[in-house]
Amino acid sequence: MNSREEQLKAFDRLLTIMDELREQCPWDKKQTLQSLRHLTIEETYELGDAILDNDINEIKKELGDILLHIVFYSKIGSETGDFDIADVANTICDKLIHRHPHVYGDIKVASEEDVKQNWENLKLKEGNKSVLQGVPKSLPALVKANRIQDKVAAVGFDWEEPYQVFNKVKEELEELQDEVENNDKDKIEAEFGDVLFSMINYARFLNVNPENALERTNKKFIKRFQYIEQKARENNTKIDKMSLDELNVYWDEAKK
Repeated sequence: MNSREEQLKAFDRLLTIMDELREQCPWDKKQTLQSLRHLTIEETYELGDAILDNDINEIKKELGDILLHIVFYSKIGSETGDFDIADVANTICDKLIHRHPHVYGDIKVASEEDVKQNWENLKLKEGNKSVLQGVPKSLPALVKANRIQDKVAAVGFDWEEPYQVFNKVKEELEELQDEVENNDKDKIEAEFGDVLFSMINYARFLNVNPENALERTNKKFIKRFQYIEQKARENNTKIDKMSLDELNVYWDEAKK
């Protein structure tokens, strides 16, 4: 691994390249905080894909892309006189020190849960009016639900045992079925949301990340369906011309 000196030298090299690109590249010169936003979100999802695939080399590359974006935003901030990369780094350093009194102060903690609770309590003392204030509005709904539940659990608003959460899942499923039988579209949607929310909560009690679990199933489904498409091509037929029985035969093969 690289020494601290080599790491700092590499970061300085990146800062220098960013300065040069901002001065000399027509595309880089045009970028703003707003124009980079959607690209940053895309890069973050690409990093997420690499992590799920456990592709270490790809993780390294995607981390580099995100680091570039952080440096890019900081460069733009320095041009307007609002902030630079040192401000960005020092801000997070100060926050980490403040939020970890069990490391940098005299607070004692017994578990990870104590750390989470202290973190949320400190945020409230800093002026946050709600423990949910830090949940980004633009998060995908499934990820947002998971973060909401994590945050309220950190301040003690939680079930005590997994079986209680599972009972809640069953209760929500029954309520959904009632509305399906009543054929009330608005209430069906509301109850379906409750089912999903309770399932995400149950995942937390099982120590399962629901986003990772669902993406794992997505990848599995894609792989199996593409096997069916491959078999259709080998038989010189189109998949929409195959019977359901034929599709199921290949689906079972794909599962094996």
